[in-house]
Amino acid sequence: MSDAQAIPAATLVLFREGPGAPELLMVERSKAMVFAGGALVFPGGRIDPGDHALALTFSGEPEDMAARIAAIRETVEEVGVPIGLTPVPDGETLLALRAALHSGISFGEALHDAGLTLDPALIPFARWLPAHAHMRIFDTRFYLARIPEGVSEPVVDDTENVRVFWATAQSVLDDADAGRVRIIFPTRRNLERLARFTSFDEAAADAARYPIRPVTPWTDDIDGVPHLRIPDDLGYPVTVEPITSALRG
Repeated sequence: MSDAQAIPAATLVLFREGPGAPELLMVERSKAMVFAGGALVFPGGRIDPGDHALALTFSGEPEDMAARIAAIRETVEEVGVPIGLTPVPDGETLLALRAALHSGISFGEALHDAGLTLDPALIPFARWLPAHAHMRIFDTRFYLARIPEGVSEPVVDDTENVRVFWATAQSVLDDADAGRVRIIFPTRRNLERLARFTSFDEAAADAARYPIRPVTPWTDDIDGVPHLRIPDDLGYPVTVEPITSALRG
C-alpha cells in the first residue's frame, strides 16, 4: 500500500492529573476489530468528509484542522468526553450529541442542533505513517488535550471498544510487559515518550520542541536480528525494537 492509499486518521491523548503522574484515557479495542483488535489505544479514528467540511470554517491548515476535529468527534463518540466544546454540555445534551453522531449526522450539524461551538485548540504531538505491506495503513495525527473540569466520567461506546479507563503511561507499559494487555508498536513508542512527563504542561512543552514529521518505521538488521526502527530526532526515548516482539496493527 502506498502513502497515497493511507487512510487519514486522528487520535487524542487525553490527560488528567493523577496522584503521582498524569493519567491518560485509554480504550480497549474489540477483538472483532480488523485493526488493533483487542489492543489498548487512545480514542480516535478516521477523518470523515464532515470533518473536512467543518475544517473549512476555521483558519489554519485544512488537513491539520480536519484531523483536530476528527480527534474531538471520535472522543465524543467513543467515550463521551466533550473536548473543545463551548459551553461544556450537560449530561443530557452530551447524550443527544453522541446519539446524533452515532446515527450518522455530521459533526457540524450535530453541534448546531445542540447549540454548541467548537474550539479545536489541541496540541499537535506526533504523526505516524507506517509502511507495512499487505496491511491496512493509517496516516494518524496525535494530539494532546487536558480534560475539562466538571465533565462526567467517560463511558465506552460498546461498538468498536469494550473498555475505557484512566491509567498512567508507565502502568500501561508495565501491564503490556507482563502480558496482561496488548499495545501495538506506535502506541508503545508514544507511551514511552509520555511516561517521562510529570504534568500535561511538560508534555505540551516537549511536543513544541519537535517537528510534526511522519514517523515511518523501517526494518534494520542488528547483529543479524531484524529490528523495527524509527527516527531518533523526534523525541522518542526508545527507537528500536526486535521485530519478534513488535506488535503491529
